[in-house]
Amino acid sequence: MIEARALTKRYGEVLAVDSVSFTVERGEVVGFLGPNGAGKTTTMRMLTGFVPPTDGSARIAGHDIFEEPLEARRAVGYLPETPPLYPEMTVTSYLRYVAKIKDVPRAKRKEALERALERCALKDVRTRVIGTLSKGFRQRVGLAQAIVHDPPVLILDEPTVGLDPVQIGEIRGLIRELASGGSGGQHTVILSTHIMAEVSAICRRVILINEGRKTVDATLEELTRGGRSLESLFARETSGVEATATSASAPEGAR
Repeated sequence: MIEARALTKRYGEVLAVDSVSFTVERGEVVGFLGPNGAGKTTTMRMLTGFVPPTDGSARIAGHDIFEEPLEARRAVGYLPETPPLYPEMTVTSYLRYVAKIKDVPRAKRKEALERALERCALKDVRTRVIGTLSKGFRQRVGLAQAIVHDPPVLILDEPTVGLDPVQIGEIRGLIRELASGGSGGQHTVILSTHIMAEVSAICRRVILINEGRKTVDATLEELTRGGRSLESLFARETSGVEATATSASAPEGAR
């Protein structure tokens, strides 16, 4: 569903992403890890068409991001770290607006809206003004705008940052359901996060980049075999040293 081939991005003399390649299959939930400034968000923005690559290419659901940019964008639901919400709009009016700009056919918009509200558990607040909602509900609205056009691919950047433990559990459960297709179409998910527990809870595979280059691409089972921890892996790949018992949780707290 996702194929990145030697994706590269330069900003002047700065090489932000250096020839990153990977594939993600249908229904996979992949944890996209790396320290701040590693190039995660830039890579995700290239895949979603928000930033053009300097070099390399990518295909989303079979569509080349250069040759078929509109089709590739329609195949992706993107939740940036700060959801693109309009706080003065109600939940329903905002999602109806998003469905329109994402080219959901007029005859299917009501159905698409109801499906997104249902899947993101937003029916009870559908008439509320977004600015009055809790951060957890605003994050749900952000996810709803990402799935309202029922894309096969979801790219989520720090979807639980700033949420309380209950809200984190709810959003993780929703992501698992979206990937499994439990209440609708099955989605392929790339999830950027600093929270190791989040990766362990919902991801099957881990891709780690550091200083713009891919350094790890393996299943969670392979990486944790023999009792190894993701915290130790993160520390080794990003700083060259193993995490100690006292520092192992540091990546989880880095937001």
